[in-house]
Amino acid sequence: MRENSIAEITLRKYESPINLKKRELIKKICLGLGLLQPGDSRDIIVDILQILIESKELKKELEVDEIKERIIKNREIHNLEIRGIAESNIRRQLKRLKDIFLVEKTASGYQINELESLSKLFEEKIEKFYISSIVSRIKEYLMEIDKTK
Repeated sequence: MRENSIAEITLRKYESPINLKKRELIKKICLGLGLLQPGDSRDIIVDILQILIESKELKKELEVDEIKERIIKNREIHNLEIRGIAESNIRRQLKRLKDIFLVEKTASGYQINELESLSKLFEEKIEKFYISSIVSRIKEYLMEIDKTK
């Protein structure tokens, strides 16, 4: 039997999202979904998600090099250090967003999954499907241990 998890998710609860600027709101989303660790200065995933949200409004798919260019501009606007922008890191962060069903890769690039709202994606893909399957498997283990004497 292997000890590697098939699926996992970290969820965190923060204060209500009142009077937050867009980047700070996206950062809280990333923190809440476990995509970013509290106090982590390596927050390139916030920029990536923000850029993909903005491109969704234009119904535009983005390639990695385009995402990289926009990250640089975004970080300059917010007076943040420009680091973590290697294409390998951007691809790794995109994979993390794909793994929780927020982002999809199409023939033309990356976009928010099905150009859907994040709240609907969370409900349908993460809450109903991903979390439900994890909870179901944990229940299987609990029922199995209840059978043992």
